[in-house]
Formats: sequence, structure tokens, C-alpha cells
Amino acid sequence: MSLSAAQQGGAPTWREARMEMAKRLKDDEKLHLFDGILYPVVLCPAENIEALRTLKARPDDLVLLSFPKCGFNWTVSLLRKMLVAAKGKSFSSEMPPQLDFCSPEMQRTIEQEPSPRLLGTHCHMGRLPLLSQSIRDNKTKMLMMFRNPKDTAVSYFHFMNSNPALPSAAWNSFFSDFITGNVTFGSYLDHIEACSKLVDEPNVMTVIYEDLKEDLTGNLRRIARFLDVPLTEEQVQAISAESTFSAMKENAVNTHGKFGNVLFRKGEVGDWRNHFSEAQSQQMDEEFNKRLAGTKLGALLQYDTYCK
Repeated sequence: MSLSAAQQGGAPTWREARMEMAKRLKDDEKLHLFDGILYPVVLCPAENIEALRTLKARPDDLVLLSFPKCGFNWTVSLLRKMLVAAKGKSFSSEMPPQLDFCSPEMQRTIEQEPSPRLLGTHCHMGRLPLLSQSIRDNKTKMLMMFRNPKDTAVSYFHFMNSNPALPSAAWNSFFSDFITGNVTFGSYLDHIEACSKLVDEPNVMTVIYEDLKEDLTGNLRRIARFLDVPLTEEQVQAISAESTFSAMKENAVNTHGKFGNVLFRKGEVGDWRNHFSEAQSQQMDEEFNKRLAGTKLGALLQYDTYCK
């Protein structure tokens, strides 16, 4: 894949330009509150979120729903490779995969894109009623991506401290903000709760980060079947080989420019044990059990396996 424009000496990409803007802001200027949720100013200004509320899904769209640091960019890459291999679909590397990052003008461009469109968002469907209703009405295929909450928190913590668009934070203060939902895109546990209402919909598939790590090839086949994307076994093996976390991290400078090392850090399962205190671990356990114990999505997350 070709290098970014900035690496070739040309104009910076959209993402690189936004990161340069963010570097000129103080930490207390980097976030804004919209409808009770924090968003990064340079990436998700209010007009983006407002416009996103009017976007409708088509029957042949593919929607990816994922809270930050749950494998969104990894899954976007997988889905793009699958659609390119099976359908000859082309994608603009300059177009950010998150709708939340798209200006109203960019969203109008997306509305004119030929099908099948790949649409992604960090906002849960409860905050996007029109998109949610159109997905339900049109039976649009949707993937919901999740990661165990403790590793999500740790990944988010490092992401904030390496991303110029977000304020930096010490671990203890960040944990308090994460557990109360005082981070960008709100509470992860609220997000999981809202998504749990969709888990049994026939047009919705749940994908677990840890499952991808354990069996990428098998889950690629599973996703392809759900999406009715005809891939040969040779294509599945090729996509899998170039889509392991280590392979994507190694190639990140080519796919995401200077931002690659920010997006792809370690990708490990269980890194939370290097950060959580016993009291913090117990607090997360109590919150998870209070909200999700006994739910189907709670069981799919295998909390006791990955968070105890």
C-alpha cells in the first residue's frame, strides 16, 4: 500500500492535518460536550454529530458499531479487504472510517456513494435513532464489536496519552473517568447495555476482540458467511495472514501514516493486570455484574475468563 501524502512530501492527509490542529490546543480545550457526551473537538465537532443523526442506512449497507479501542480499525481493515476480494469494492484511503469524524459535507458525499457502503461509528444506536430505525426497517447487516472492559480501559488510557486530539491523564484519574463515563463517546458499560438489546436481531452479528485474537481465520469465515461475502479459502487465508495484529502494526505507517503507532499499540489480552489495582478491579467487576450479569451479551464477552 502506498505511503501517506505527507510521507511522500505532499499535502498532509485529513488525519495528519487534524493532529497538527490538535497540537495547538491546551488539554482543557480538546473536548466538547454534546447532548451529555464528550467528543474530541478537532475530530468530532458538534456539526458532525448533528449531521450523523440524519443519516439513513440502506438495505445493502454494512454497519460497524464499536466503542473506541475495541478493535474498530482492525475490523474496518478486515471488512475492506473482504469486500475488495469478493466484490471488487474500492475505498478511498483518505476517507476516515468513522462517520463521527465526517463533516456534514463528507457525510453528503457518503450519501451518494454506490452500494455496498461500509459505515462505522463509535456512537451506540441509542444515540442515533434515525440510523438505528433505518437499520431495523431495512434489515441492514450490522457488526457489533466488543472487547473486555478492563483491556478496553487500559488501551483507551494509552490512546489518550499518545493522541494529540485528546487530553493526557494519569491512570488513577483516567480510571475514575472511564468507570463513570466521563471520557469521549461516554460510558463503555452504557454502550454495552444499549447494544445488548440488539444482540438477538437476525441482521446483527456480535464480534468479540478476544475471539479474533484466538482464531482470526475461523472468525473471518464466520463474518463472510453472515455478510454473504463469497470468499475462497485461498482469499480467507491471505486476508488472515496480512491481518494479524502484529502484521497490521508493522504496516501501520503505510496505512495510517504518523498516526499508525497511536492506533496500534500492543493489542494484548490481559494487559489490564499491569495497571489495575485490586480495588479498581473489584469496582469494575461490580459494575459489570450489576449491569450485564445474566445477559446474553455479558456471556459472549466471557468476563470471568478475561477479567478475573
